[in-house]
Order: sequence, then structure tokens, then C-alpha cells
Amino acid sequence: MEAFEKKAYLIQLFEQYEKLLTEKQISYFKYYFYDDYSLQEIAEIFDVSRNAVHDQIKKVEKHLIDYEEKLALLTKMLKRQDLINDIKKSKDLSLLDEIGKLDE
Repeated sequence: MEAFEKKAYLIQLFEQYEKLLTEKQISYFKYYFYDDYSLQEIAEIFDVSRNAVHDQIKKVEKHLIDYEEKLALLTKMLKRQDLINDIKKSKDLSLLDEIGKLDE
């Protein structure tokens, strides 16, 4: 996965699982991924080492990926969106059954 794709994927995961993270993890993630701050800039804001910020960012990435592996909320949401778009295009209401199966 390329850096841009990984960043986009992590942001999507963050939007699904943000409430499961600590305030510090949320802040670090937002500064790093949304505001494009460097690790050093974040470290200066929070008066911690660059390595502490790096470790937290990596920990958040791992948590987000673990949450998705266990809960699959993003995967189901994207599949649901695809099915809804297919229904709109084809008017095939039998696809509604597929949406229902996602939450079984």
C-alpha cells in the first residue's frame, strides 16, 4: 500500500473508531494526519520527545487496524454504500437482502 493510500485508509478507520481512542491519541492523530504536522512539531506542542509521538502514532495505527479486523465497520459501510449505489442504478430491489446480511 502506497503512503497516500495508507493515509487515506487510516483516516477512514479513524473516522469509524475515533471514540475508542484516548484524547492524546486523537490529538496526535489529527495533528499528524489531518494538519500534516511533523513528529517534531507535535512533540513541541505537547512537550514530549519526537520518539514518544512516533510511538503513539504507530500505536494508534495498530489499534485502528486491529479494530477494523475485529469489527469490520468500515468494510461493511463501504459495501453498504456500493450496494445502495447498485440499487439506485439497477432498481434491483433484491440487492436489499445483501444489505441485511451485512449485519448478521
